[in-house]
Amino acid sequence: MYRAKDFIVTEEGLAFAVVDNRVEEDKVLCFLRYVLENGSWRKLSTETANARLQAHSPEYLHYSQVLDAQLHAVPQTDVVQHFKPERRLQALLKQADADEVIKDLQVFCRLLQDEGVQLENIGVTGSLIIGAQHADSDLDLVFYDRKVFQQTRSVLADLIKQNKCQGLREQDWEQSWQRRDCELSLEEYIWHEQRKFNKVMINGRKVDLSLLIEEAPETEIYSKRGPVAIRVQVTDDSQGFDYPARFNIQHPEMTEIVCFSATYTGQAKAGEWVDVSGLLEASTDGRQRIIVGSTREARGEFIRVVAKA
Repeated sequence: MYRAKDFIVTEEGLAFAVVDNRVEEDKVLCFLRYVLENGSWRKLSTETANARLQAHSPEYLHYSQVLDAQLHAVPQTDVVQHFKPERRLQALLKQADADEVIKDLQVFCRLLQDEGVQLENIGVTGSLIIGAQHADSDLDLVFYDRKVFQQTRSVLADLIKQNKCQGLREQDWEQSWQRRDCELSLEEYIWHEQRKFNKVMINGRKVDLSLLIEEAPETEIYSKRGPVAIRVQVTDDSQGFDYPARFNIQHPEMTEIVCFSATYTGQAKAGEWVDVSGLLEASTDGRQRIIVGSTREARGEFIRVVAKA
């Protein structure tokens, strides 16, 4: 079984991040993130990843009928390694000959345990999952239990108060904002991020928390209808940190905002008004929703709080 945030590797030395729990046409829906060169993993930008596949492995380029999106897909028969975040985390926590990145991961996880957080439903993804980390790598943790995720967000606030962890400094936020290359100003980005408590610093290293809840795959087929930009009130944010994040909205025609971009995960709270820009999707039964993060770059797409509850 494949889940979003798993990683898979092919015989050619291509490492893909899984982006959806579904297998489509016996292919794993994913996106190329790393290539093995001279025994080391090299991270690829979106443009470079697409160009490499077009030039050398066009069979991995895929148009998903279910998602109505261009992405990458690898036949299950081409997968030679399958990395699962929760298994990788447990292995790294036991690793004795650890580098500084893994040591910081071990220290951070011990802090969570000391505060009563159970690690069984937590995994590590990103560079650490395939051993591609370098001295400046972040720690990317994925949670598979909503209660544990929310508990950890509260724990982070307490750890910062105790100075066992640190909040991000202004330069840390600016670096994060620059990497995101999003549609928000720096001030807007920081304001939204500081109230989420899903990022923290440990020994000068950034830790990112994300949530992935296993649910039955969506069976409804949606098709894109074009760009849309509206101001709307959020009525339910209980799935606001999920992947994808979902925000129910009060609108006569649209039911929800579905966000695939980590930039806007947890972006709004129930009762708040937001400006949202994305792609309108309609299902076969007439339901409409707004997609934010229809591409990795999410150019022109955003969720911005304009009035608090």
